[in-house]
Amino acid sequence: MRLSARADYALRAAIELAAAQDGHVTADQLAQAQNIPGKFLETILTHLRRSGLVRSQRGPDGGFWLARSPEEISLADIIRAIDGQLLGVRGERPENINYPGAAEPLQRVWIALRANERAVLESVTLANVVSGKLPEAIQTLTDSPTAWI
Repeated sequence: MRLSARADYALRAAIELAAAQDGHVTADQLAQAQNIPGKFLETILTHLRRSGLVRSQRGPDGGFWLARSPEEISLADIIRAIDGQLLGVRGERPENINYPGAAEPLQRVWIALRANERAVLESVTLANVVSGKLPEAIQTLTDSPTAWI
């Protein structure tokens, strides 16, 4: 899996929003807190707003805040809002790819890979990251020394 810079920035911005004490944060505060280029962040926040993950308000009391509780927003939700499907093969969903001959089983490999990505990214919420309490399955995976190599 390759995570785009946009998705990485979106995750970090959403985590900052989840951690906000007063519930809302300005775009400038988000950009400074996570070292995200301001113009880039504006585009990201627009995508998150259009996806129904973030709300915004203009004016002196304006800013951005999560549209749902941090417990209800998974990392997968954020990535999909920014980059679309979790796993694509040349822009296609793996179930729509057919390989001829000896390569035919490759489709099942891509589907298994997507299932594992979902198992991780859909199980971790913004609240998990903010609290530092990741699901046990994630802890088990990261406890393996080979995971860090």
